Amino acid sequence: MSSTRFDPILLHRQHFIDEVTCLDEIFDVLDGWPEDKRGLAYDTLLKACRDTANGRFPLSAARENFRRFLKMSGVLAKVEGGPKFERLMNEHMGNA
Repeated sequence: MSSTRFDPILLHRQHFIDEVTCLDEIFDVLDGWPEDKRGLAYDTLLKACRDTANGRFPLSAARENFRRFLKMSGVLAKVEGGPKFERLMNEHMGNA
């Protein structure tokens, strides 16, 4: 893997929105996925993520498959019109 981080993917949790920015966080989401909602799509994504961790599948493709999985599951969050977190951090660094 050339880069371990990617552009954030947002997903709805019970009362908040979670941000996923790396393969480890995808694994965390998949580990916590309800067992009764796991199926072929879940198994396929998990295999793709394992292949990514072993260098056999591109991180960008794993990210896109994860995004599609969340969308299909109805938990993909979309925040429009908001500034990116990194830009806010850069603007306010040193103002603490």
